Amino acid sequence: MSAMHAMLIVAAALLALVHAPAVNAAELQLFDAHIHYSQPDWNVVPVDRALAILRDAGVKRAIVSSTPDDGTVKLYEKAPDVVVPFLRPYRTRADRSHWMRDPAVQTYVEERLERGIYRGIGEFHMDGGPADADGAVIRRFAEIGAERGLMLHAHVDAATIERLATLYPKTRFIWAHAGFAGADVVGPIVDRFPNVWVEMALNSPASGGTLDAAWAKLFTRHADRFMLGTDTWVTSRWESVGPGMRDYRAWLAQLPADVAEKIAWKNGERLFPPGR
Repeated sequence: MSAMHAMLIVAAALLALVHAPAVNAAELQLFDAHIHYSQPDWNVVPVDRALAILRDAGVKRAIVSSTPDDGTVKLYEKAPDVVVPFLRPYRTRADRSHWMRDPAVQTYVEERLERGIYRGIGEFHMDGGPADADGAVIRRFAEIGAERGLMLHAHVDAATIERLATLYPKTRFIWAHAGFAGADVVGPIVDRFPNVWVEMALNSPASGGTLDAAWAKLFTRHADRFMLGTDTWVTSRWESVGPGMRDYRAWLAQLPADVAEKIAWKNGERLFPPGR
């Protein structure tokens, strides 16, 4: 093979990469990795209405956790093919500030897990930062996660997810909101920790409708590690599910089709296969 011929082959390969086929974002299935159906929602957004909102937004399946957990159970019993149930360790909102130091919360979670329906624990907050990561309750949850194949959904900052991933390398974590950090912070963490996946709820990688170049490179480099999310943390957020998913479709359309499909739904489907 001549040097010129070899150069032409390389150039063709690079051109093909640059012009990788775009996805038809309007037709993408969607997996939402961050939905809550907590007690204030139940009367305002009844079960059938909540499921209709997800369906109308194009969401085929969603991770759901709630305060109290009864909300998740309500949705799961109505639509087990849609809901991926996670067990939130909050019996009431008051538990948010101290759950990681409360043995009663550990007992509550272990008893609820006996239902056998859950695919993870969380979403939970650790406002004390890395210092909370080696407490007895979170340590037990990490052990349970590793033993049973349950993922832990952590709303924490970058330093805390690094601490969790380091202390519990056999446990798989979903990092909520990408820690509200930029690609420059998220990238090195995903590079370093193969047990961390990331969901992007309320952390837009696009500005003015244009996907940030640093995020685009990170999504392409780690296409298997990112998911979407809307976070219905208050009742009014249910009205944002549809518009939020339209925003996701806009920047997913700026990625190569295979990358967009993984982030949109394939990663969630791979992590949580239906029927298991």
